[in-house]
Amino acid sequence: MKRNRIIASIIFIVIIIGGMLSLGFGGPERIDIVGSTSVQPVAEKLAEEYGINHSDVKINVQGGGSSLGIKTAHEGIADIGMSSKELDDSNKQDLKEYEIGRDGIVLVVNANNNVSDLTKDQLKGIFSGKITSWKDVGGSDNKINVVVREAGSGTLDAFEGIVMGDAKIKSDAIVQSSTEAVKQSVKQDENAIGFVSFAHMSNDVNAIKVGGISPTIETIADGSYELQRPFLFLVKGEPTGELKEFIEWTNGAEAQKILESEKIIKLDE
Repeated sequence: MKRNRIIASIIFIVIIIGGMLSLGFGGPERIDIVGSTSVQPVAEKLAEEYGINHSDVKINVQGGGSSLGIKTAHEGIADIGMSSKELDDSNKQDLKEYEIGRDGIVLVVNANNNVSDLTKDQLKGIFSGKITSWKDVGGSDNKINVVVREAGSGTLDAFEGIVMGDAKIKSDAIVQSSTEAVKQSVKQDENAIGFVSFAHMSNDVNAIKVGGISPTIETIADGSYELQRPFLFLVKGEPTGELKEFIEWTNGAEAQKILESEKIIKLDE
């Protein structure tokens, strides 16, 4: 009798487990990636490619900005936080950084704008509001319309750190929430200037040289183009299991081809 009860219990457990599986329990392992909208497109490509041969893993990628990526990684809400800005000591805490590559910050103007080269001092003057007309930097006699990213953007933080120093960006600058939105603003306004990710550059806007140096893969890689920042994956503590396998995969040859196709510069170790 006792033996029958044990067998019945085992059968009951098997039925319960089977029901849980049918409801989705025990399905694909999930990896959540959250943060920088600049890193987001390449992270989506990496996740898509990884999933081809890893059907047991579901990777979800969401934007929200570098600050959100750092916060959600630190709080353990996201498995991976994406950041396109260097972490300061207060942000590092228990986060482990993985640099998947580097990206340039490109100053862009409308295709009809004849200004092609600006110094860092001129950029600082334009974005702080001290220089207000294109004629003051070799262009037409028209007011300069400044376009920037929103607070919390890694692109904005990097630009401020490299170009602005202690100066503040002018209060009436047009604020956009993504690289694509900045490009569209500049594309539609002959007097606009903004900054975007090198990885997302297209020929519908013109790239500005900075101090005579054009933003290219070569100049970003050798450091001669100064306006650049890292693309980071951030993990709380030491990654294990599928998370560790995915991060290790991002350093391999297969992932490297994706990074190259997305114009992400992988620096030599």
